Amino acid sequence: MNSVIVACAHCGTKNRIPADRQHLGPRCGKCGQGIDMTRSAVPVELHDNSFNAFLSRADLPVMVDFFSPTCGPCRMLAPVIDTLASRYFGRAIIAKLDTSRNSSTASRFGIRGVPTLLFFKDGRLADQVTGAVPEQALAVKLDALL
Repeated sequence: MNSVIVACAHCGTKNRIPADRQHLGPRCGKCGQGIDMTRSAVPVELHDNSFNAFLSRADLPVMVDFFSPTCGPCRMLAPVIDTLASRYFGRAIIAKLDTSRNSSTASRFGIRGVPTLLFFKDGRLADQVTGAVPEQALAVKLDALL
């Protein structure tokens, strides 16, 4: 799993926050104060073995980017996904799944082309978009889930 290092605003201590737990209100390991993740949020990296458990625990809507690192449109969409992770932090969870390494989950959802973005609410598939769509179009989909 990926993680992000965030300095505590109160004591300056650097804290390593696992991306799959960043939305759970992390606290500084030294002073115990809450850490603001708004500017530091990153997409959660999901895998075949963590996908179902993560989705079932998520108390916020989830957008999952099914991508491949060798896909040109996927690479073009990656900065948009990163931006959405920060922009929607606390309101939705932005995640990504590498289909070249996690083919089981991709097959389960019938992913035949990448990038494909799936939108989940309450653990259920709510919407789907295929292709490198503009940030605003994804924002509209996310806003509809909120």
